Formats: sequence, structure tokens, C-alpha cells
Amino acid sequence: MFQADLHCHTSCSDGTFSPIDLVALAKEIGLSGLSITDHDTIEAYETAITAAREKGILLGSGIEFSCSLDGFSIHLLGYDYSLDHSEIKTLCQRHQERREKRNRSILSKLARLNMSIKESELDDIKIPHKTIGRPHIAMIMVQKGYVSTLREAFNSFLGEGKCCYDPGEPFAIEETIEVIHNAGGKAFIAHPHFIDRSKIIKKLLLMPFDGIECHYAKLPKDQEKKWIKIAKEKQWLISGGSDFHGTIKPHIPLGASWTDEETFHKIFQKLL
Repeated sequence: MFQADLHCHTSCSDGTFSPIDLVALAKEIGLSGLSITDHDTIEAYETAITAAREKGILLGSGIEFSCSLDGFSIHLLGYDYSLDHSEIKTLCQRHQERREKRNRSILSKLARLNMSIKESELDDIKIPHKTIGRPHIAMIMVQKGYVSTLREAFNSFLGEGKCCYDPGEPFAIEETIEVIHNAGGKAFIAHPHFIDRSKIIKKLLLMPFDGIECHYAKLPKDQEKKWIKIAKEKQWLISGGSDFHGTIKPHIPLGASWTDEETFHKIFQKLL
């Protein structure tokens, strides 16, 4: 049976598997297709394309962009865009700059609570991680004994609304959709199950998305029904993926949610 995981992360952002190892794992567990959706970077495709061809895995371009709507954090999934498109590359670069500023702000807030982490310590983990964010700061907090677990780091300090959280420079959803479309791609609402504000949902559903991620991680099927119904009403595409991160989220295996063959080929016309 054809199964394709369209939401997974590598060590180029906040996952723990290299792109090559992720493709190998996909082959090992019997997946037929894959889209790597690292946060705000397309670096993984430098090595993933050859690896996927060698393993016989169908690979479509993907990315997860961080956006903001009325001060609320929203993630967008971009699929089937051209990897070499200048607007995609420029947006990724702008996000890297945003992340660097945000990380400095978070480190400053932690220092005020006597949890000192130097910027150089983040620099040390930039290889293989191309995109450095809160999970990497949390890992250093654990290593230094400031917290016992990654979960504690987020629940007490780094999570949205917590004392050391910083939202960073907001990126508009409309602009992000436009960039994805200009690059020949399709824009999806990522894991809508976590958006608990009806006003935000209503605004999102008026925007020119191409699809919704209805099948996500290990969420119960009854939680997917609402989004499947909405997607069908709007005649949007339905995607599915695990949001696999490797050992950072060991409870979510690759392939936990997936997309079938027909849907995969509706989403991806430009296989890599």
C-alpha cells in the first residue's frame, strides 16, 4: 500500500535525523513517498534528492514556514514549489535572520534568570543543524542542568506565553502564501487541530490556501473529521504527515500519519 509522510523534519532544522538517514528510515518502514518540511529552510534537499532516488522513494518539495496572524503563531506548509526559485530562497534567508535575533532575545531573558547560555554555544551546534531555534536552546538548558527535560524547558520558560518566550518578527500569512504560489507551489494550513481560536480559523479559511493538513501525527480520527469536512467544502487538498522530529519527539514515529497515492500525486506535479 502506498503511503507518503508529508510532514517531517531533519537535522537541517530541529530534527535529529540527517536527510540521508531520514530517507533510509522511510525506506525501512515501507513508505513510498516523502516531503521534508524543515522549518524555514530547504537545505535538506541538497542531499535528500540523491538519497531518495537511490532508495526509490518519491520525493516532493516541502517546507514549514512560521507566520503570525493577529499575534497568534501559525505554521504554513509549502509543497511542490521550485527549489531554485529566488523568492523561496529570499524568504528562507529572512527567516534565518529572524531566528538569530529571536534567539539572542531568548538568551538575554534566560540570563536574567541566571541561566546563562552564550551565542557561541548555539554556533557550536549549527552543524549539522542549519536552522537554530528553541529546541536547541532547550537541549543546552538540559545539558547545563538548568532543567531536567526538554518538556520542562518549554513548559516553564520557552513555550508560547512563558517568561523567556519571544515571538520574533512576525511574517504575514498572505505574503508567505504569495511566495509559495509565485514559486509554483501549494500552501497548506499546518496542524489546524492546535488552533483554538475560532476568529483565527475563520480568517484563515478566507485566505487562498490550497489545502489543510487533516491527518496529523497520532491524533484520533474523530479530531480529523472537522478538518476533512472543511477541506471538502472548500474543495481544498487534504494532506497528512507525522511531524516526525526523531529523538526530540520519540513518541511520534515517521509514518504515524500519511497521504495516499492519489492525493500525493495531486499535490506533487514536480517530483524531485
